[in-house]
Amino acid sequence: MDHSAAQGVRRVDFLPWEYDPASAEGAAQAARQRELVDAGAQLGAGVFVAPNAAVYCDRLALGDRTYVAALAYLSGDLTIGADCSVNPFAVVRGEIRMGDGVRIGAHTSILGFNHQMANDRPVFQQGTWSKGITIGDDVWIGSNATILDGVTVGDHVVVAAGAVVTKNVPDWAVVAGNPARVLRDRRAETKGATAGDLAARLAAFGDRAREQAGDVLARCFEDGRFVDRPSAAAGPLPPAVRPWADAVEIADLLLGTPPPGFDAADLVRRLTARQDPATGLIPEGDLADRGLSAGTAERPDAADEPLSPTDGDAAYHVLSVGYAVRLLGARLPHPVRAVHALGDRDVVAALEARDWGAQAWGSGAAVDSLATACALNMADFSEELPDGGVGPLHGLLGWLTARANPATGLWGAPQPAPRWLQAVNGFYRLTRGSYAQFGLPLPYPEAVVDTVLEHAADPVLATPDGYTACNVLDIVHPLWLAAKQTAHRRAEGEAWARDQLDRALENWADGAGIAFAPRGDGPDGVPGLQGTEMWLSIVWYLADHLGVADSLGYRPRGVHNPDPLVRLTPVDEAD
Repeated sequence: MDHSAAQGVRRVDFLPWEYDPASAEGAAQAARQRELVDAGAQLGAGVFVAPNAAVYCDRLALGDRTYVAALAYLSGDLTIGADCSVNPFAVVRGEIRMGDGVRIGAHTSILGFNHQMANDRPVFQQGTWSKGITIGDDVWIGSNATILDGVTVGDHVVVAAGAVVTKNVPDWAVVAGNPARVLRDRRAETKGATAGDLAARLAAFGDRAREQAGDVLARCFEDGRFVDRPSAAAGPLPPAVRPWADAVEIADLLLGTPPPGFDAADLVRRLTARQDPATGLIPEGDLADRGLSAGTAERPDAADEPLSPTDGDAAYHVLSVGYAVRLLGARLPHPVRAVHALGDRDVVAALEARDWGAQAWGSGAAVDSLATACALNMADFSEELPDGGVGPLHGLLGWLTARANPATGLWGAPQPAPRWLQAVNGFYRLTRGSYAQFGLPLPYPEAVVDTVLEHAADPVLATPDGYTACNVLDIVHPLWLAAKQTAHRRAEGEAWARDQLDRALENWADGAGIAFAPRGDGPDGVPGLQGTEMWLSIVWYLADHLGVADSLGYRPRGVHNPDPLVRLTPVDEAD
């Protein structure tokens, strides 16, 4: 029985899903909508807006079959898709874009603006500003929830009643709390079937890569040398060392052998032929037989330039060649003396002098090269070098631990957009060579997770230019490494990893492998050796973060080896 009509409260205003345009209410609703349209609103078919809803928008667009219930408050610049509901007493204000099928519970506030709050005058005398809110399709927002300005809520999300959403929410997440945290991924609610399906997809990916590994390598062998990408597709590239190391890594990963057509001893000869005995560094150059016999370098003046153990091609060759020859059952002919000769004070002074803001990636790469040189010296030349090859490692690790930022867990500083790209990418290179390569715990793993997840939500990473092997690897490896120490926000990390794995498994191009930037234009969008080697490792790390990497049938053993190369002996276990 309905007694409310006698008190001026109409059932349809509070239960608008019962609205029938053909009913007696249709004429009154048509008049209400004419008022809104005359004021500039765009309304789809079957829309209902309660006469006692407060609608004061600068711009309003409502999709088909969307309704706004009694005493809801709408203002600002609003675009709301089809089949959405704004229930009684809900507040939707500011600059807001919603997809289709968004259900907004009673007493919820979606606030796409904020007050300025400079300390030179009262807040009420200051204006407002807006970053805007974006909400995807098929989103259920429970009663009394609050979504704050600047947030993006993905598709198929559930926001629990009373949640306060202050950060971006990934697709399929269930979030709750103040501030809201991801509780689980909705797709995992059918965990058995989902896990089985994912395992099958991973197995198929691994099989496909193994079957085509020979074709991928042959495609990138031209004129007596490995090249990163075929010249017919990407234009000619100068001779370089790294494609040879990438070819060794791919063959080892997928075939368990050297690249077809080569024996291990010959590849070791080529990779190490240019190593400088005095420094242990390897300059850029041509590893084709005629290039080695001619002694040519990549550039005419390259042989005259001093080699650096921290910057440039020679620094990266410490990693790429150092690991490639180990995969081939050998070692570098000479230790990396350029690093071993450095004292602790030399390393600290060099690190302090680097730019850890705009050049955080390069600074992290320098640490990676220094630490890897120490690891190779300790693993392969401990009997030949004083102090077992440790060199400046202890000074390096001491500086890193002392200088890590407790608030972010990183060494790099945020920059103008993209805010965390340099710092997070530098963190990966730094920790790969140091903490991960020596099996050491991170100083501030929870802070790392917070910062890396913030970076992972940066929209630039979803663009064709932003979706690259480096940018994905430099997120998944820190999350994977931190998860060894903490379960902090693990569900959010897994939700991100699952989404990225879904994308990555589609990147393989038959007979060609994977491009460094699979959605990009230009040379980086052409499949090649670097992209293939990196994405194979990325897929493994994503899968391992989700606990299903065994299904791939491979495990990285080279530069992206998840196992430490050297483990430091604790003091109480030392002789």
